[in-house]
Amino acid sequence: MLYHNTYVHKTSSEWVTFIHGAGGSSTIWFKQVREFKKHFNVLILDLRGHGRSKPSIGKLFKNEYTFDVVTKDIIEVLQHVKIKKSHFIGISLGSILIRNLAEQKPELVKSMVLGGAILKLNFRSQLLMKLGNIFKSIVPYMLLYKLFAFIIMPKKNHKKSRLLFINEAKKLYQKEFLKWFKLTSEINPLLRFFRAKEIKKPTLYIMGAEDHLFLPSIKRVVKNHLNSTLYVIEKCGHVVNVEQPTVFNTKTIDFITSLKSNQ
Repeated sequence: MLYHNTYVHKTSSEWVTFIHGAGGSSTIWFKQVREFKKHFNVLILDLRGHGRSKPSIGKLFKNEYTFDVVTKDIIEVLQHVKIKKSHFIGISLGSILIRNLAEQKPELVKSMVLGGAILKLNFRSQLLMKLGNIFKSIVPYMLLYKLFAFIIMPKKNHKKSRLLFINEAKKLYQKEFLKWFKLTSEINPLLRFFRAKEIKKPTLYIMGAEDHLFLPSIKRVVKNHLNSTLYVIEKCGHVVNVEQPTVFNTKTIDFITSLKSNQ
């Protein structure tokens, strides 16, 4: 079972589940948890191999990592906590896992908030992945991760979120990093499917105006997906919840609250 923690609200019946990205952990949500637990029940978790979900705590981490396998981990936590339905908030690769979960178990999903969402890898990001696959066995994984972090979050105002993810990634084992990196082999067909098929769940994309790798594809998708809206935060990069937590919290809480009032 993945490491997880809950914050139960005295009166609210609404659950919000936070899913971090690759190389991160549930600690990246500390500025969100503080605000969200005032309004909702909150579930945070560490994906397999990350944070306090270390491989040594269970045999389930021995099998190969796929998006379906990692999504199943999340579903098991929801079942364990007895959450029948939740709003989901994810960042970066966490957005892919949430979208996959909504395909597999739509009855669990009330809405999706996808920050720094990934729906397409452009030429630069695909080249980055190919180079990573070539050198992953001979180059120390932290050098690769630092390179990826710098390319995705290159500007001076991205430094805080860049360092946060690098420091979290240092807690990964080399073998865990390689298992997660292998997920890139199945990412393109999955993202192509997500772009082509709209899921009928209220979806808010929150993107940084400086998220140069991923924002253009989100803009195109939102034009065709009727249940989706996009909010772009100016002077902000990929990790929107870390760089602009106040704006992220306000927009996300307003979005979830508005859905509740329309029910």
